[in-house]
Amino acid sequence: MSRRGLCVCADDYGLHPRVNAAVLRLIEHGRLQATGAMVGAPGWRDGAGALSRVKRAAPERLDVGLHLDLTEYPLTLAPRGLAGWWFAGPGSETALRREIAAQLDAFESTLGQTPDYLDGHQHVHQFPRVRDALMEEMSLRYPGRQPWLRSTKRGTAGFKPALIQALGQHGLARRAALLGFRQNRRLLGVYDFDGDAARYATRLRGWLHVSGDGDLLMCHPALGPVPGDGIAEARVREFEVLDSPLFDVELRRLGIATAPMSRLLATPASLAEPATASPRELPRA
Repeated sequence: MSRRGLCVCADDYGLHPRVNAAVLRLIEHGRLQATGAMVGAPGWRDGAGALSRVKRAAPERLDVGLHLDLTEYPLTLAPRGLAGWWFAGPGSETALRREIAAQLDAFESTLGQTPDYLDGHQHVHQFPRVRDALMEEMSLRYPGRQPWLRSTKRGTAGFKPALIQALGQHGLARRAALLGFRQNRRLLGVYDFDGDAARYATRLRGWLHVSGDGDLLMCHPALGPVPGDGIAEARVREFEVLDSPLFDVELRRLGIATAPMSRLLATPASLAEPATASPRELPRA
């Protein structure tokens, strides 16, 4: 049977030990095929070793990328809100290139590999000045093996998916095609971080139902609340649902095979390894 290929990606690895622990557990249970690293965040240094070991143990089962962060924990720049980066002027490219290079250097020196992909914390990678600086740096740094880039092309209706897409998806897609960077087909997992675990489980079923071959489903799990984080409770709910039997049951029912996006972009969906059920049982969300 032909199967749809889907990659489930956890953002924000390195933000906090509770995020790191949740991501590692979901990788262990086969629920994640990608995660993005925030290399300037407080939990990165202590969590990088564990992520590196997991990646080295089964490189074909996990994409590890740079989750470019310009709004919370950049390395060479002062944090700036999304509006500041959206309206960044023409003189910002040099500083952006320096920051992007610093984050890539930190990623490579810590993990001992180039990133499998690049995206942006709060989707900042697609903003006009940022995407230009990012793709220039990537083209120079990785001429023979270009990481894939996250597309924010919406996979569902609604204001927030449409807004995120409108903030730069078309421009990024044009540049990516011109320079030969591969991208996921659509982005799923966008919502307002509201509701309880049952509501997230319903949303997850909906995203899986509408998913197509080459789509990316993003998530933001944590084992417990992250102090000071605006989506702390939502992170815990996401982990609870993603680590429950619901996920595997729905994947099997819908004929979806999960795999790293780098593999999906290089391999027909029918060749992706089918997802397997977890023997662990948790209360229904």
